[in-house]
Amino acid sequence: MAQQISPLNVGVLGATGTVGQRFLVLLASHPYLRVHAIGASPRSVGLAYPKAVKWKQTTPIPKAYRDLNVSACEPGAFAGCKIIFSGLDADVAGDIELAFRDAGFAVFSNAKNYRRAPLVPLVVPLVNPDHLAIVRQQQQELKKPGFIVTNANCSTTGLVVPLAALERAFGPIDTVLVTTLQAISGAGYPGVPSLDIMDNVVPFIGGEEEKMEWETKKILGSLASTTTGFALRDEMRVSATCTRVPVIDGHTECVSVRFARRPAPDIAAVRAALSAYTCDAQTLGCPSAPVQAIEVHDAEDRPQPRLDRESQAGAAVSVGRIRTCPVLDIKFVLLVNNVCLGAATSSIINAEVACAQGFIA
Repeated sequence: MAQQISPLNVGVLGATGTVGQRFLVLLASHPYLRVHAIGASPRSVGLAYPKAVKWKQTTPIPKAYRDLNVSACEPGAFAGCKIIFSGLDADVAGDIELAFRDAGFAVFSNAKNYRRAPLVPLVVPLVNPDHLAIVRQQQQELKKPGFIVTNANCSTTGLVVPLAALERAFGPIDTVLVTTLQAISGAGYPGVPSLDIMDNVVPFIGGEEEKMEWETKKILGSLASTTTGFALRDEMRVSATCTRVPVIDGHTECVSVRFARRPAPDIAAVRAALSAYTCDAQTLGCPSAPVQAIEVHDAEDRPQPRLDRESQAGAAVSVGRIRTCPVLDIKFVLLVNNVCLGAATSSIINAEVACAQGFIA
């Protein structure tokens, strides 16, 4: 059931980047999160936002931000904010996010810098918001009220949602094979040079495969019994091949899985389990959560990025082509909106869950 939450001021770091822009679009109409300050690189500081940004969204800059000046990414410039959303690049995010956490802010980060930290939850809000419990231990160890929560890699985010649904219904999955066809927006702006991506598929994205293989095990793992970290799913074998394709938004993934329990479920049971899957973000009434976490398609040629990436404002995962795998058990195709659920939307829902569960006063 949705709770009444009083308006909260938030800040956005990296506000001129593509993820930062998406944060601002999504927050412009949010029922209780209010953008109070925005930060970007030193060359943008002091400029009105429209003069500082190369706007790349399909909707105009929301009116609320047209007179907002860009601040330095320093805690003092964000006084009055409770929550900080970070769309910073990983090469600068580490020290900046740490400074905001140490200054007492709740930091929700898209960067990879702290995903492996033992006291930092790596949360896909449609899968494991219960991992937010480690925030209390993070605060206790640091003796400070601030904390960091990280998003997963955008491809990992799409993968773990149907995996979680299948494990809830049929028990552990022991083997996952995934091949991604990832949109160019995942590389940021200006991103992949046109001569590299047009009329082409690039069969390598640096560090991406290792992220998917490791992050899946943390997200689908559990809090350690000592509450000092996480118990990874080391028994699960995950093999990823990541490619870049000439699509603007929307990562497509071809997945095969093997269940530990025998016999494996049949296609009808798998379809039913995916369609019925619900998550805590929905139960809590989080305003940015999708009505249906997984949309299962009947058409043999779906999901497709151009047709399905904006479904439910990009907050759900689309799954189709569910069929028997002659090597493992089941295979299917999924689509995740990499700039929404794969990035900004996940951070926003994570913050909504944290508010609903009392982590942010």
